[in-house]
Amino acid sequence: MSENEYDVLVIGGGVVGAGAALDAVSRGLTVTLIEARDWAAGSSSRSSKLIHGGLRYLEQLDFRLVREALKERHLLLTRLAPHLVRPVPFLFPLRHRIWERFYIGAGMTLYDLLGGLRSVVPRHRHLSRHRALEEAPGLRPDALIGALQYFDAQTDDARMTLTIARTAARYGAAVANRARATGLLREGGRVTGARVLDLETGREITVRAGQVISATGVWTDETLAMAGAGETRTMKPSKGVHIVVPRDRIDLRTAMILRTEQSVLFVIPWGQYWIIGTTDTQWSLGKDRPVASRADIDYLLDHVNAVLRRPLTRDDIEGVYAGLRPLLAGGEANTAKLSREHLVANPVPGLVVVAGGKYTTYRVMAQDAVDMAVRELGADVAGSVTQRVPLLGAAGYEALWNGRHRLAGRSGLSVPTVERLLRRYGSGVEDLLDMITADPTLGQALDGAPGYLKAEAVYAASHEQALHLEDVLTRRTHVFMEERDRGLAAAPEVAALIAPVLGWDDDVVRRETERYRLQVEAEIAAEKQPDDVTAEVILHSVPDLSAHAGAAGANP
Repeated sequence: MSENEYDVLVIGGGVVGAGAALDAVSRGLTVTLIEARDWAAGSSSRSSKLIHGGLRYLEQLDFRLVREALKERHLLLTRLAPHLVRPVPFLFPLRHRIWERFYIGAGMTLYDLLGGLRSVVPRHRHLSRHRALEEAPGLRPDALIGALQYFDAQTDDARMTLTIARTAARYGAAVANRARATGLLREGGRVTGARVLDLETGREITVRAGQVISATGVWTDETLAMAGAGETRTMKPSKGVHIVVPRDRIDLRTAMILRTEQSVLFVIPWGQYWIIGTTDTQWSLGKDRPVASRADIDYLLDHVNAVLRRPLTRDDIEGVYAGLRPLLAGGEANTAKLSREHLVANPVPGLVVVAGGKYTTYRVMAQDAVDMAVRELGADVAGSVTQRVPLLGAAGYEALWNGRHRLAGRSGLSVPTVERLLRRYGSGVEDLLDMITADPTLGQALDGAPGYLKAEAVYAASHEQALHLEDVLTRRTHVFMEERDRGLAAAPEVAALIAPVLGWDDDVVRRETERYRLQVEAEIAAEKQPDDVTAEVILHSVPDLSAHAGAAGANP
């Protein structure tokens, strides 16, 4: 990166930054993408993992946003990422007779219409109480008088972001995680690149570019300050907390959405688990590692238990995760009422800032940012083509899915295991199966995390740019949020598996394992604290060593 000058430098490896890199490189521009931590380490791995239009935004009369998001949902389901995005039915319990069915039903009719005539998800339908309880036997009969059922879609948010970054690299972008922008280069009044610190080695380089695109999410104000744009308050982060419970703890055949006094609460299927969330509260503390408190967890349990036959307890919780929504600052005191519209701005020459928005519309945000950068470049550049560029693993996915029984026979894996791999890697599953053919032991399940194969840990380091144990257990897989011990039992084996790929010696393996243990124990302790302030004190009692240079190197 230090030896070349690029047309575009993208700062921020969340879904929007990765999308901007893909959009720019697929127009024929030379592109580099840097991320201070790991791909999707911030908001883009801590969402509700939905690809949706945002049914609640209809109440805010945000029809354009809903229509735009539903168009993107269709593209992801049908063309861009059918291996990573799939439809999910949602039950909306009704509590009031006549008016609520008419009111919510009218909204869902509009939702269906905004989704287009060619939508691949079914239209909504009305259910009697009897029929609703057949779909959701785990609900208390007195919790509803009927229901409506509609469809949206779900994705693995971390893997989606990673796949977008890998797709950009496939088309020629230079991409690097653990590379932090420490300052912007200036020539006169124009931004011409950035100073970049390699957090693995401590080496600092300069990266020059005709345009810099900042897609730093909740850190946008810090980027603007770095650019000398003055004191600004562009972002108003909102914390969202989710809990994860085993699938057998709630007897549902469908996902569910409930109204709350803040916004809505989702109960979403996730493999052998349910994800329950989310909270929506203002956040003004540290942005690197938002933390859940006891109050957040109690809020989620109280609201979901209000409708369940068998209430959940804290003992049922397998995992917890917290993230920050990158909401644009507005006049509303309540972040739940802030719009999810995005902002693209050119605060100083050479710098384009994209902020706000929602995960589902990442491609539109990226396109808008690159459009502005292209105008600044003043060159004859092609328009965006990303609505026609499938992500890595999409090409050939359907053919492989249809042949999944043959793949299972060839690899010696079970058909359900092959199906799970196809939904994570798409046509890239061939690489994993080749690894297992070369070393059959990689087809075995991980100790302490039986939902994943040893091959997946190795593949994370060899193909997916995982540089630390945390990267594998938290984002390449989701062991951290799915296992009750947050992956502590699996950590030593995973560290040993990836050590040969990353060139770790025994000391580094021990250090990575110990660091992961300390961070997990700090998060668990933080979740027992009554509020955000005391929870954060506990969490930050353990340094985030992965944010410092030489984290996996020779120096402790």
